[in-house]
Amino acid sequence: MEKYLASSEFIDWKDPQVLEKSKELAHGLFDPDAIARTCFEFVRDEIKHSNDYQLNPVTCKASDVLKLGTGYCYAKSHLLAALLRASGVPAGLCYQRLTIRNDVPPFSLHGLNAVYLPSTGWYRIDARGNKDGVDAHFSPPEEKLAFPILVEGEADLPEIWAEPIVEIVQVLTSCKTYREVADNLPDIELLKK
Repeated sequence: MEKYLASSEFIDWKDPQVLEKSKELAHGLFDPDAIARTCFEFVRDEIKHSNDYQLNPVTCKASDVLKLGTGYCYAKSHLLAALLRASGVPAGLCYQRLTIRNDVPPFSLHGLNAVYLPSTGWYRIDARGNKDGVDAHFSPPEEKLAFPILVEGEADLPEIWAEPIVEIVQVLTSCKTYREVADNLPDIELLKK
């Protein structure tokens, strides 16, 4: 579990502002489920999704997401992992491969989290941000993710990553505007069965 508690370049929970926000969110809470719910709802509801709100600059590091109050789903997942890890709750990163529009290709990756809850085990949560047609919640053991898998080529990727994958970091660190990210959403090829 150590790697799911580590502070790193992009999940930088030792940053003073991230650490302070984590302490604020977890104040008076001792149950990992309650801490996870509070952190999840903060990131889902208070950090704006960059594309939904058409906000710049592009963020990647958890501390930048918190400071600027915006991020794509991937960056929001970095912040959520950082807040949870700072409170001693193991958290990782997960990805889905989804269609971009109208349930037809092309595809892109979507970032979300897995949190380890003693009551449930690994549990996926999606703090992307709710809007019309997107309604993600924290309700273990049942998952309430932002997006269901609906069409061929979409997939829930099974891995729980301790660090963001290269394709995500590359897009978030090379693109300068939310529009540039939207035009270059990362994707990976699925292995044929």
